[in-house]
Amino acid sequence: MYKQARPHQKRRKRSGAEVREEGLAAARRLLLDRGPAAVTLANIGEEIGMSHANVIHHFGSAAGLQSSLMGSMVADLTTALDDVVDLLQTDTAAPRTIADRVFDAFGKGGAGQLAAWIVLSGDVGQLDPVRKAVRELVDALIARSQQEAAPERVRALVMMMAVCAFGDAVIGPHLRAMLDQGDDAMRDLVAHILPLFLVPSGLFPPPEPA
Repeated sequence: MYKQARPHQKRRKRSGAEVREEGLAAARRLLLDRGPAAVTLANIGEEIGMSHANVIHHFGSAAGLQSSLMGSMVADLTTALDDVVDLLQTDTAAPRTIADRVFDAFGKGGAGQLAAWIVLSGDVGQLDPVRKAVRELVDALIARSQQEAAPERVRALVMMMAVCAFGDAVIGPHLRAMLDQGDDAMRDLVAHILPLFLVPSGLFPPPEPA
């Protein structure tokens, strides 16, 4: 059967900054939709209507493209965690709000897939900027609790939230389907457990009985 060719589209001239921005946006979509193996120069070129050679010109190599994508997504994750810190400092964050922000950062923002990719690639140095954001989140929770006994509980809490959000982003949809759970099941669980870590410190009121 004859396949009709796509109509020719006139390509507009783009600045280097625009090409990099469009390329990184396309790379993020490919990572989230098709996984790390799809983040190639050829696929990026196809997505943004540019030749393979031109993509190389702007990113240098596949490794350069992937490193730029990692840096961009890590920056988004640290910003999302900073937003949680801001909420805590203004006393407007309820447990579910905190859970939603952290889970959104790992899920909708793609940080879960990114973290898995970074760890499996061995390039864990890319995660260094997250360290500061995580520590600031711990400090904000401790400051809000104003209790000497809080630090150990808070660090355990942040670890629990991060691991749960990461796992939910990477394999959550499949596990939830196996267990007949709704899309928000893990968020609901974390929001319910969160006060239990910190009730003695007065950070949040105890959860209401189910």
